[in-house]
Amino acid sequence: MRISTMPPGEQARAAAPRVVTGTALLRSRTARRTVLGLLALAGLLGGLGVVSDSGPGLSSDGRITVVVFTVAVWAWVCTKVDDTYIALGAAVALVLSGVLSTEGLFETLGDDTVWLLLAAFVIAAGVTSSGLSTRATAYVVSAARTPRQLAHLLTGALVVTTFAVPSTSGRAALSLPVFLCMARVFADRPQLVRALALLFPTVILLSAVGSLLGAGAHLVTSEVLRTATGEGISFVRWLLLGLPLAVVASHAAAELVLVIFTSAEERRRRLVLTAADFAADSPSPVTGPLSVAESRAALLLATVVLLWCSEPLHGVDPAVVALIGALVATSPRYGSVSLSSGLKAAPWSLLLFLAATLALGAALTSSGAAAWFAGALFGGFAGGGAGIGFLVVVVVVSTAMHLLVQSRSARSSVLVPIVVALAPVVGISPVAAAFASTAAAGFCHTLPSSAKPVALFAKVEDAETYTAADLLRLSLLLAPPSAALVLLFSLVVWPLMGMPYRA
Repeated sequence: MRISTMPPGEQARAAAPRVVTGTALLRSRTARRTVLGLLALAGLLGGLGVVSDSGPGLSSDGRITVVVFTVAVWAWVCTKVDDTYIALGAAVALVLSGVLSTEGLFETLGDDTVWLLLAAFVIAAGVTSSGLSTRATAYVVSAARTPRQLAHLLTGALVVTTFAVPSTSGRAALSLPVFLCMARVFADRPQLVRALALLFPTVILLSAVGSLLGAGAHLVTSEVLRTATGEGISFVRWLLLGLPLAVVASHAAAELVLVIFTSAEERRRRLVLTAADFAADSPSPVTGPLSVAESRAALLLATVVLLWCSEPLHGVDPAVVALIGALVATSPRYGSVSLSSGLKAAPWSLLLFLAATLALGAALTSSGAAAWFAGALFGGFAGGGAGIGFLVVVVVVSTAMHLLVQSRSARSSVLVPIVVALAPVVGISPVAAAFASTAAAGFCHTLPSSAKPVALFAKVEDAETYTAADLLRLSLLLAPPSAALVLLFSLVVWPLMGMPYRA
């Protein structure tokens, strides 16, 4: 006789054998962390072995940096500790060990990339509070008459936001009210709502490569190149190289999402969506003439982007331009937001993370640890004719790296110094290899935890979005063409635009 307080239905479910599917296994954090922990532990043991290696090729500072870096990667992969905390701890360890000077650590907080990102967030806060972003989206989206038109109009609008809102998480937060509005209007069309829920984070992540400010990882890449080669990637050059890839990848992904998650009948159904549907989600009217705040925000944003793009003509650093724009956006008479409110909108954890990873990247390069890692991981490519094969491996590894290191900036901090160190050895341009790695790292769609935009749209209280199985399905179909597209640009398109892949 079995005595239990469980209801009969629960007893039956408890007695039934548990079937573990491949998707469930992939979603199992315990299993995933166990596998990744074993891999990272192997790397850690290898790194610790370097400490006792007194042979040539790696200095004492290099050996210490290898160990600190390996422990940091292990912590990013296998623990739930905040990424910023880990990065700061690694930077402090390098200072205490003498590899990095105290001034070298704190100087990263004053780096122009940190100021550029901070000021850009303040400008974005001003544009958002004015209501301009919601009005622009309502105007664009209301022109759609079919789901396909809606998907591609939304994609175009999201690509443009790359220049208005820094970081993918900021763009996701800005876009969420727009999605909720459309989910409310199309509540009777669940297929379309699910497709839109997947489209937003997919396009946000893939279009980030269009701007230097699209992700903190881009700033990390530029600074690593500046430290290693003496020259980073300017705002204008990044725009010219990255925007074509962002446009092609985003629209191709939008079409793929639409085909996978909606039926042909659903795609043929007409849409009824007007600008007035967005009125409840906007701080100001979305129809009629622009308000004073919206006009000023539009003028400010256009001026700042124009000045960024024309840096070779006037010579003013982009960080200074952004700082001037932030002062105008928060000015008492002209601005639409106060300075204190604008600063509160800035992600200080991201800024500190960026500063710490810049210090870590500088230590990897200056100590010789990056070159050692490059030889250990990619030593088989050191030889004639291995250049293109090396580039293929870099793109594939960068595409899959989100399964190990969830933070995009952390992935660049791990990969880019190693790639830059080895690229010249195999006859590949360090700039081309670093840019390809960073562009490929924009793919991070496999799990809800793979990227903040994916996690944000995965759980929305007022709308049914997508499941982990949907993400896995999309990832399996999107990853190969995404990596192939980056390789196509690396080998064909970017050389025609002045960035050859050969050193």
